[in-house]
Amino acid sequence: MVDVTNFRVPPGERLRNAANYAVIVALLMIVAAFALAAPSFLTPANLYNLVLNNVVLLAIVAIGMTLVVSSGGIDLSVGISVDMASMAFIMLLKGGALLGVALGASIGVALIVGLVNAILITRLKISPFLATLGILFIGQSVQKIASGGGKPIYLANAQYAPTFDSIVKSSVLGIPTPMFVLLVLAVAVYVLLHRSVFGRYVQALGAQPGVAWFSGIRVPFHTSIVYILAAGLCGVAGILLSSTVKSYVPLSGDGFLLDAIGACFIGTTISSERRPSVLGTLIGVLLLAVTRNGLLLVGWNFYWQQVGIGVLVFSVLALSFGLRGRGH
Repeated sequence: MVDVTNFRVPPGERLRNAANYAVIVALLMIVAAFALAAPSFLTPANLYNLVLNNVVLLAIVAIGMTLVVSSGGIDLSVGISVDMASMAFIMLLKGGALLGVALGASIGVALIVGLVNAILITRLKISPFLATLGILFIGQSVQKIASGGGKPIYLANAQYAPTFDSIVKSSVLGIPTPMFVLLVLAVAVYVLLHRSVFGRYVQALGAQPGVAWFSGIRVPFHTSIVYILAAGLCGVAGILLSSTVKSYVPLSGDGFLLDAIGACFIGTTISSERRPSVLGTLIGVLLLAVTRNGLLLVGWNFYWQQVGIGVLVFSVLALSFGLRGRGH
């Protein structure tokens, strides 16, 4: 028999295990701190607003970023995909298009952004950073030109109310439609990335691209699919954004870029291999959204909120990687 009474987990192993839970502990501590500092923080109304307006859109964009980072790339044009879909959706509705046509065309526009990224990266062999950075600059200029210098396009007419309400004020199985869309997309991408052959190929690209190539994996094909899917997810976020504010605001998608990257890399701390994951990214999104909402409730202005978010991201990553480093 094996004597388990004297079994001890090695100190290094304990530190590595603790590193995996650092972000979760940080999230719980932040929730507790804001619950004490801001009495309205844990009210149902605030939590509903937090999830619907701060979590849903960022989470969808960040899940797309997770796909890209898992493949070893980066996509700086996620905000462009959001904006182009939003612009197409509002312009088509304003032009009298049916809702179904506007939805399909908007997603199609976002997919085109992803396709262009894929061509630049896989065919022209431009690095993902430079390729998507170029699309970022071009997309910003296109929006300014199309909107007359960056003027918002509003659809305040009452005739559009049923259209927008059918998207953002309806529910599916008792769940608000935007939240239901996030759940469906999160589960779909989780299965695709973590439970499918395609997902294993994508993670192989991110871990050892050279080995993936010599193993017979069609690297250009899988890389292209990743960027196209990521852009499509951002297109969904763009539609939900424009439906929520009933307008298209040029360059509004830029606000998702840094938070999406931050959430994705914060999420890597729950993995001992430091790999992106859908679950980790969602935890990262919650951490950022809760912190931003809590700082707003306690009265911090926007600029100090950004400082607080930056310190938080640095602290969580430093703690997790520091513990993991000491465990080796």
